Amino acid sequence: MAKKQKALDFQAILEQVNADFPTYQALDKDGKIVNPDLVPDLSDDELVELMTRMVWSRVLDQRSTALNRQGRLGFFAPTAGQEASQLASHFAFEKEDVLLPGYRDVPQLIQHGLPLKEAFLWSRGHVAGNLYPEDLQALPPQIIIGAQYVQAAGVALGLKKRNKKNVVFTYTGDGGSSQGDFYEAINFAGAYHANAVFYIQNNGFAISTPREVQSAAPTLAQKAAAAGIPGIQVDGMDPLAVYTVSKAAREWAANGNGPVLIETLTYRYGPHTLSGDDPTRYRSKDMDSEWQQKDPLVRFRTYLTEKGLWSEEKEEQIIEQTKEEIKAAIAEADRVPKQKVSDFLKNMFEVQPQNIKEQIATYEAKESK
Repeated sequence: MAKKQKALDFQAILEQVNADFPTYQALDKDGKIVNPDLVPDLSDDELVELMTRMVWSRVLDQRSTALNRQGRLGFFAPTAGQEASQLASHFAFEKEDVLLPGYRDVPQLIQHGLPLKEAFLWSRGHVAGNLYPEDLQALPPQIIIGAQYVQAAGVALGLKKRNKKNVVFTYTGDGGSSQGDFYEAINFAGAYHANAVFYIQNNGFAISTPREVQSAAPTLAQKAAAAGIPGIQVDGMDPLAVYTVSKAAREWAANGNGPVLIETLTYRYGPHTLSGDDPTRYRSKDMDSEWQQKDPLVRFRTYLTEKGLWSEEKEEQIIEQTKEEIKAAIAEADRVPKQKVSDFLKNMFEVQPQNIKEQIATYEAKESK
């Protein structure tokens, strides 16, 4: 007699799927080590350098916001709160690795080698902001949500076909993980075991849409399972855990094992962008306060100070140096000739057809007055 089959239990299936994605953390909000196994083997100098970059990023966010409000900067997506997610992850990669950023990932792009002046020109929509140094392994930030993921999958496959040990790393937000490009990219990269590390910076909101209404999945990391690749969730306000997970993911991908998907739990203190978003309409003061208590700079500052590696004086010096760097870069950007309509027309075609030549001549005559 055939054994009677168990009744289907969809709830049990769901619980099993959701069970295996804990949040990895090394450093708690008070700057105390809670998991020694996740503390990276970084030298004192490297720890100080990482903190320096995070402080630099916070100042860049503050000054960029001020410059935007003065009309001296164009598009800007605030980054304060995401310093560990962005800079500690970037710290785990090599200069030869290829960075494909989204529009909020300008800090990583600058640390990867983009001159600050060019970053400011990109924000202004100037073509010179997309003229990268030859040794810069990166593409300009994508404005289309999630499109950098598809590009990353293609570049990663190219690296694999050329037997390179370098990897591609790319970022999107929690909203980006709802895009079709996201699924297509991780599936393609997984199928070909391409050299890629994908980040979802889960800052809680896709503009104003809360994370919990974007997906029924308890974590975004578990979306990796559908592509047959490892997915991991990490405390994105913890620079030590972010670095450790990123370093391990890079090694995994570089050794030909295929891509990894990393979800960083983080928060943006400011609006989605400075182009009209008002976060007070969809976020409470209590929520802001709760996340500010997890601030990545505060916890890392505490950790380094207790190790005798950091001081208020050192941080003030870095802040002042960064302000001077920004002041010099924006002055350089101001000296770059402004774009003209005739320039746009000239850039459209390598060989201009007659009607475009006529338009160029018309606009050049107006611009010369």
